[in-house]
Amino acid sequence: MPGTLTCRGLVDGPQPGTVNMAIDEVLLESGVQGVSSLRFYQWDRPTVSLGHFQAVQSGEAGRAVVPPRFHSLPVVRRLSGGGAILHDQELTYSCVLASGHELTPNPVALYDRIHQAIIDTLAELGVACRMRGDEAFADQSFLCFSRGDARDIVFRGHKIVGSAQRRRQGVILQHGSLLLSRSACAEEFPGIAELSGVSLSASQLIPLLRSRILEQLQLTGRAAGQSLGQSAGLTPAEQARVQAITPACAVTVSRATLPVSKTTSP
Repeated sequence: MPGTLTCRGLVDGPQPGTVNMAIDEVLLESGVQGVSSLRFYQWDRPTVSLGHFQAVQSGEAGRAVVPPRFHSLPVVRRLSGGGAILHDQELTYSCVLASGHELTPNPVALYDRIHQAIIDTLAELGVACRMRGDEAFADQSFLCFSRGDARDIVFRGHKIVGSAQRRRQGVILQHGSLLLSRSACAEEFPGIAELSGVSLSASQLIPLLRSRILEQLQLTGRAAGQSLGQSAGLTPAEQARVQAITPACAVTVSRATLPVSKTTSP
């Protein structure tokens, strides 16, 4: 129960998107075995991740259809739903709650708890953001950051955090992107640096976010990888599983075109 469950902590430096997605999948699998995890990671190059339902839509010969401006970038599939994300100048988190935690039957509350931890952390650092709430809007644009969910974290009208979930056998995986600065590959989305003038680093944010998320979820942290490293917290069996499924996380891109995604003002 809350306060008695432990949570493994992992911190990964920049690495390929296929590896990042494979690790998240393995953490979800381990969650089914009773292991909760909180992971922070980054990307070694600009990468597009497709939401689960985007990834299974057929393009030409079963290939994924993405806008032409992203054809030169690696494309990977996510376990979670929602729109595509251009991962670049960001810090990404993933949290897996094993069954037995009070929030596993209430996934909406997990969004609220983790996002509140992020809001509190950023406020401490001089970035007074909030959840979008009643200003949510319906939009099915290709990119997640063009969409407007009520639980998005926004700053000065711009989305700076978006999250999504996957559930399996009573376990929840939630992962999300914290936009630190604007990517040259998606210049329509300013990050915290452009919006606030505050430059935040992963090494600065991770210990603060980790502490606040664990507090919000009433978990006891079991540290692994206190500095940026390569998944020191995975067991040998998990590492082997990551290697085995990494190739399957890549998505082959169709050269067909999609309508241009518009950016809707919140």
